[in-house]
Amino acid sequence: MGSDMTAPKHKLLIVGVGSIGERHLRCFQATGRADAVFVEINDSLRQTIAERYSVPGFKSLDEALATNPTAAVVCAPAHLHIPISTTLAERGLHLLIEKPLSTSFDGIDRLQTLVAEKRLTAGVAYVYRSHPLLTSMRTMLQDGRFGRPVELIAVSGQHFPTYRPAYRQIYYTDRSTGGGAIQDALTHVINSGEWLLGPVERLVADAAHQVLEGVSVEDTVHLLARQGGVMASYSLNQHQAPNEFTLTIVCERGTIRWESHLNRLSWLTAPGADWQEERIAPLERDTLFVRQADQFLTTIEQRTPPACSLEDGLQTLRVNLAALASADGGGWQILGERQGVSPPSP
Repeated sequence: MGSDMTAPKHKLLIVGVGSIGERHLRCFQATGRADAVFVEINDSLRQTIAERYSVPGFKSLDEALATNPTAAVVCAPAHLHIPISTTLAERGLHLLIEKPLSTSFDGIDRLQTLVAEKRLTAGVAYVYRSHPLLTSMRTMLQDGRFGRPVELIAVSGQHFPTYRPAYRQIYYTDRSTGGGAIQDALTHVINSGEWLLGPVERLVADAAHQVLEGVSVEDTVHLLARQGGVMASYSLNQHQAPNEFTLTIVCERGTIRWESHLNRLSWLTAPGADWQEERIAPLERDTLFVRQADQFLTTIEQRTPPACSLEDGLQTLRVNLAALASADGGGWQILGERQGVSPPSP
């Protein structure tokens, strides 16, 4: 993947090197196509990351921008994504913004205008769009062999403390900074479903804090949605022992199932027939992020659409906010074009 490795390296800025920022730094380095600097306000973390990866770290954005980067990955808490990205876009930097795009719609119009005026590449880092089996699933749906999709069933869960031991001390503790299962984890699954089948048009959600110690945000979510003619259900928790994600799409003439944890894509077209399948080798945790980094750099070089555009990220943000409103007692939500949600008609 990627372009000619003899091409000049991209000058990359990573904004924030907490868990996901450090992963982006490491994975962009692994492409061999970028020289990086980073910004981190935490003094001890900044020193640790600078030494670990042999890259310059800066305490302020202005200091880092003085090195003249050409692209940036924004890994600050979600409520800061838009103001930081706007500052970077004003300076002409291409952008990869961590998910979710934001926690509100504030400032997004201005950012979209800047990106268009300056002809910048800007994408949102929904990393499942870099998964080879999800890509294959999308191709199968688009070629029409299974007929019209009619139902989506997504079931996923993991033991969040195992993968993010510091969850009590980070953004996750507060919805206003992107915390809770809806904005942290379900958003990945929703974005995948929308990539496959189009935007969620209306939804109802139930969510609660069930298990995770030391936080009060929701860790379990059930969501029903309509995506055009497709009836969808999304179920997710962040406390079960198995780390699993199964996505099933039922079509008029067949069923397709992606089991991420089994590295398997399966399909069945006749009752009583054998499942057919495509398998891949188990993926290392960094693999998808390296693929995403390569795709982003290639998008900049070739001026092609990003894997997840700002508009796609904005649509998933609409779903996030609608799901939160519904889970807080709002009932069915109809997604609006800009405001996000409106009450259903009587």
